[in-house]
Amino acid sequence: MAEQGIPLCNAADLQNGGMAVPFDVIYQGQTCRAFAIRFEDKCHAYLNRCAHVAMEMDYQPDRFFDSTGRWLMCATHGATYRPDTGECAGGPCRGGLVKIDLAEHDGVVHWHTAHNLKPLEF
Repeated sequence: MAEQGIPLCNAADLQNGGMAVPFDVIYQGQTCRAFAIRFEDKCHAYLNRCAHVAMEMDYQPDRFFDSTGRWLMCATHGATYRPDTGECAGGPCRGGLVKIDLAEHDGVVHWHTAHNLKPLEF
């Protein structure tokens, strides 16, 4: 399981510039929401936490892309981020988003524990 990662969703669930797939992780000892998106045919995932102020970013449930589909945008302060790297692209940011490693194979997207991330256990 460590090599392959933790199954997150079917690859078809992520469409370029479309809705995100949310999931929960433990980050620095706290339960946090995270999200996976597809941009330019590649999957990416981040903590759902703006780098400006640690608030969730989606303006509607699981919607992070701006109207152009080119940027991830925080609904609270308008900070924008590059979907492929999580780097701040404009607005009030202090650094970038916390990236979560993903892998896509056999029609399934998997996430990998890194950056002090752990799966949420029930």
